[in-house]
Amino acid sequence: MKIDYKTKAKQLRYDKAYLRMALQWSALSHCERKRVGALIVKDSMIISDGYNGTPTGFDNCCEDENDKTQWYVLHAEANAIMKVAKSTNNSNGATLYITLSPCRECSKLVLQSGIKRVVYCNAYKDDAGLNFLEKAGVEIEHIPNVED
Repeated sequence: MKIDYKTKAKQLRYDKAYLRMALQWSALSHCERKRVGALIVKDSMIISDGYNGTPTGFDNCCEDENDKTQWYVLHAEANAIMKVAKSTNNSNGATLYITLSPCRECSKLVLQSGIKRVVYCNAYKDDAGLNFLEKAGVEIEHIPNVED
């Protein structure tokens, strides 16, 4: 099978650009411990975005007095997926670009939303979410350095 290096290089260029945008989006988070950003891209268009934070109407403080994340904080990918659900679009066949790989709970949302590819730059402490997605046939791409 012939590998098209030109196509692979172009995809990597776009992957890094979308990850850099997700990193910029993560700066909108009010969380102190971790700031995570996500973009959902379908047919070369950004169809949704999200960052981790509290639900609408709640105080923006993500951590409690012991510096632990509040249980009700929404993860970036969950926010992006919910935003798509409220729109006229869908994420079937889309790519999720995220600054931190999905946790166990969010990986279920990613799969159910129809996302077929996940590209991330930093690994979450527990790789069970990634393993679940890979087992389900979702393409996983780790790009640790998006600056070059």
